Amino acid sequence: MLNPTLVWLIAGVILCLMELIVPTAFVEFMMGIAALLVAAVSLVLPNHTLLIALWLIFSTLLIVLSRRFFPPKRRITDFGDDREGETITAIAPGTTGRVLYEGNSWRAKCADPIIEIAPNQKVYVVGKEGNMLIVLPENLLNP
Repeated sequence: MLNPTLVWLIAGVILCLMELIVPTAFVEFMMGIAALLVAAVSLVLPNHTLLIALWLIFSTLLIVLSRRFFPPKRRITDFGDDREGETITAIAPGTTGRVLYEGNSWRAKCADPIIEIAPNQKVYVVGKEGNMLIVLPENLLNP
């Protein structure tokens, strides 16, 4: 049987390295740090149940504390100055299409369900529903 300290060290290193492969906003990294802390505790307390409980507590605390030190990324609802985009595909009335906004392709629909927006037309982002942008054509807002 493996030494519990070695198991927690391996788990901690794997979790920390997984953050490099699959970024999860430091969740895996904090869980890895918690496992490394539990590895240190396992030198003194060999009780497996207690070590698992400590890992859960340390992981939760580190994840919650990391949110204070690493603020979330800017959300699309915080538009700032850049609200302009360009349609990649046509947006037919009442349907969705694709819009290029801040260098990324987004699913989008027109705020007015009876207007059709042609491809390669400038649009203004006026809202967001889930991960879909709500847009209006530039000529509607600037006649």
